[in-house]
Amino acid sequence: MSVAGENKYTLYGVIAILLWSSVTAFIRDLSELFSPIAGAAMLYSVSALFLMSVMGVPKIRTAPKKYLLIGGSLFVIYEICLALSLGMANSRHQAIEMAIINYLWPALTILLSVMLNRKKIHWLIYPSVCIAFSGVAWCIAGDKGISVDILLANITDNPLTYFMAFSAAFIWAIYCVVTQKISQGNNAIVLFFAATAITLWIQYFLSNEASIRFSISNLAILILAGVVIGSGYALWNQAVIGGNIILLGTLSYFTPVFSTMFASVYLSISLTGSFWQGVALVTVGSLMCFWVTHHQ
Repeated sequence: MSVAGENKYTLYGVIAILLWSSVTAFIRDLSELFSPIAGAAMLYSVSALFLMSVMGVPKIRTAPKKYLLIGGSLFVIYEICLALSLGMANSRHQAIEMAIINYLWPALTILLSVMLNRKKIHWLIYPSVCIAFSGVAWCIAGDKGISVDILLANITDNPLTYFMAFSAAFIWAIYCVVTQKISQGNNAIVLFFAATAITLWIQYFLSNEASIRFSISNLAILILAGVVIGSGYALWNQAVIGGNIILLGTLSYFTPVFSTMFASVYLSISLTGSFWQGVALVTVGSLMCFWVTHHQ
């Protein structure tokens, strides 16, 4: 492949990372415009339809059943935990906290991958993961300083959302490691998006959430969000074909920073210096995990 070709695919990956950084803001906004479950259900429905139009309907028969069952289940559970933790947060600020907790997954993925592959673990892996977790604690505690009492007080204020956010981080780490082994090169992301949408609609109809009310502005935001998130996955699917994966992998670790910046502007939230320090620690911890595993 020519240099121009590689640069084109790498650019696709960079755009995908930037588009993914809008997920937190869009999911939170849609949960406020509609409701947490309904907003997420509509978002994944639009994204699934968009992906089908761009990538086509996946051929289920050619994909390994284990990949479809296990990988699909993990994907659906992850997306639901992430979407509802953002949508059901008590405030927009707390929603950004949920997003930062979710971004523990890169460090957890590397740790889990190394452990399952029975590779010799470099001792720096452990302090790197601890740095990432300390960043999350820093974000949750805020300017009050990190202490067990403060952390517990904040978490018990809305325990379900924190549980879903932490669960999402661990589930996505497991998904990344497992699907790499069982997918056999198949990509059923379109099918997984559709399954997520269907599951969320079932949840909505079984819930007590209010009926959905549409307006032109609400529909515009919904379509924009669905296309943006769907485009991120579609472009990333192209990027892995011939892009500079090492560069893209490194850039992806800065997603917490991009996501927080976009959400703070889009949702009109003023974040404290300590919160940004926490975001930086999560990013640095993940980057250290990446660097250690690629240079040992």
